Amino acid sequence: MTQPTIGRTTLDAQIREQFETFLDEHRARLAATLDGLTEEEEARASLVPSRTTLLGLVKHGAFVEKVWFDSALTGRTRAEIGIPETPDESFILIDADDIASVRATYADVCAASRRATADLALDDVLPGHRLGPLPLRWAYLHVLRELAQHLGHADILREQVLARRTS
Repeated sequence: MTQPTIGRTTLDAQIREQFETFLDEHRARLAATLDGLTEEEEARASLVPSRTTLLGLVKHGAFVEKVWFDSALTGRTRAEIGIPETPDESFILIDADDIASVRATYADVCAASRRATADLALDDVLPGHRLGPLPLRWAYLHVLRELAQHLGHADILREQVLARRTS
């Protein structure tokens, strides 16, 4: 008996669904790292020598979305879309940044990313990235890698923040 073959279109649709499921899961988990935290003593707590804070990680998540699903897709510069030039700068918190505003911005940016890529195929090229033209598939993998890395950071920072409550 022969195995049924899956056409390229069907396989790409399945892979795309998997990418989007994992992206949305990671996006939600990153936003959830702020759940139940206070502003100054917890969400903004600087527990490592870098600029990395829980609030800064979610703000950086919005930067990543805009780099890959706005700038890389449209070719608009980072200045044109209102984001910092470097990833390190995207962690900088301003006075107006609070849990509610950063979380809302992140949700809005993720929704915009979904809309911007909704009609693209995995092999469609994003022409505007600094590395050169790259397929959507590559961008999805990069954003997943970035979110996974930062979720690891966030898990450790959150654990430290919560441990400080009891000490």
